[in-house]
Amino acid sequence: MLETTIGAIRPADEAAMAAARELHGRLTKPAGSLGALEELSVRLAGLAGACPPPLPEPAAVAIFAGDHGVHAQGVSPWPQEVTGQMIGNFLAGGAVVNAFARQAGASVTVVDVGVATPLPATDPAVLDPVGSGPVGSGPAVLDLAVPRLVAASVRRGTRDFTVTAALTRDEALAAVQTGIRIADELIDAGAGILLTGDMGIGNTTPAAALIAAFTGADPLDSTGRGTGIDDPTYAHKVAVVRAALTRHAPDPADPLGVLAAVGGLEHAALAGLILGAAARRTPVLLDGVIAVSAALAAAAFAPDAVCAMVAGHRSAEPGATAGLRHLGLDPLIDLGLRLGEGTGALLALPVVSGAVRVLHEVATFDSAGVAEK
Repeated sequence: MLETTIGAIRPADEAAMAAARELHGRLTKPAGSLGALEELSVRLAGLAGACPPPLPEPAAVAIFAGDHGVHAQGVSPWPQEVTGQMIGNFLAGGAVVNAFARQAGASVTVVDVGVATPLPATDPAVLDPVGSGPVGSGPAVLDLAVPRLVAASVRRGTRDFTVTAALTRDEALAAVQTGIRIADELIDAGAGILLTGDMGIGNTTPAAALIAAFTGADPLDSTGRGTGIDDPTYAHKVAVVRAALTRHAPDPADPLGVLAAVGGLEHAALAGLILGAAARRTPVLLDGVIAVSAALAAAAFAPDAVCAMVAGHRSAEPGATAGLRHLGLDPLIDLGLRLGEGTGALLALPVVSGAVRVLHEVATFDSAGVAEK
C-alpha cells in the first residue's frame, strides 16, 4: 500500500497554477492585494489540477492517538492515562477540538493507533481499518454531529527509545498504512480537505527527535516545553532527545527507519494520512508540531507530497518553525497555540476556504464593468 500510494503522488500542475495566477489578475481587486491567500489558492489549483480548485469542504479532522515508552524518562508531568481519558472526552464532544470542529462544520474521527491504557467505555460507531475489509470501506457519509472512534492499535504504546528503537520497521509501516487507509476512507466519504489531529502524552519528545533527524536541527532548537514543563525538566528533555539521536543515528534518507527509531505511532499514522491525501490530490491542513514532524517524514517518503500540505498555524513549539522552514511552508496564523488535537488547523480552515472561494465567486473587471487602472 505504501509504495502504491507514493507512486500516485505527482508534482503540482503548472498549467492550473498559471491559470489561477492569470485569473487573479482579472479579478476586481488590486493585483496581489490578498497577499498570501493568492499564492495559497494558486497552490491548491496546482494540487487539484484545475482552476478554480474545488472548495475545501466538507472538512474532516483525523485525531491519531498513541502513547510513548519515553514517558518513563520523566519528559512530561502528565500521567500517561490522560491519553485514553482524552479520547473519551473527544468522543463525548467536550474537548477544544470538538468546540472548534462544531464551529467549522468539520467531522471528527479519533483513531487509536497505539494507546497504552484501556479506553473508557464508549458507544461510538467503530471501524477496524486494519481488518480484512477493502480500502474505502468506511462510512458512507461524514457525521458532523457524532465523533467516531476507529480501533486500529498497532501496539499498546511505543518502546522507550532511550533504550531501544521505539518501533520495529513492520510496526512503523503498519501505522503509516493505517494513516493512508484513514485518508482514503475520509475522502471516499466525501471530505474535501483533511485536518491533522493528535493525542499522546509525551508525544512532543519524539516529535522533537523526528524534526532534528529530518532537518539536522540541534535538539535544543527542535525541543519545546510541550504541555508545560519547568527548566530542569526541559533541560532533561533536550538531553533525552540528544541521547536518542546519538544512540540510533537515524538516516533521513530512510524515513521508515527514522519513524521506527524515534517516532510515535501517531506520528507515523499522520505521515500516512498526509501521503494518502497527496495521492488523492486532496489538501491536508497541518496542525502543530506533531503534524509538522509527520509532514517531514511524508516529504522524505515523497517530496511532491508537500504540494498537498497547508501549514495551519505556527505552533509555540520551536521545532514546528524549524520543520516548516525545511518544508518551505508559511503558516497561515500565529496565535501562540500549543494544544494540538487539530485545534490550530481548525482555526485556519476559514482562511483556506476563503482563498479558494475568491477564485469561485469574485467578479472579473470585464464581467463587473469595473474600469482597470
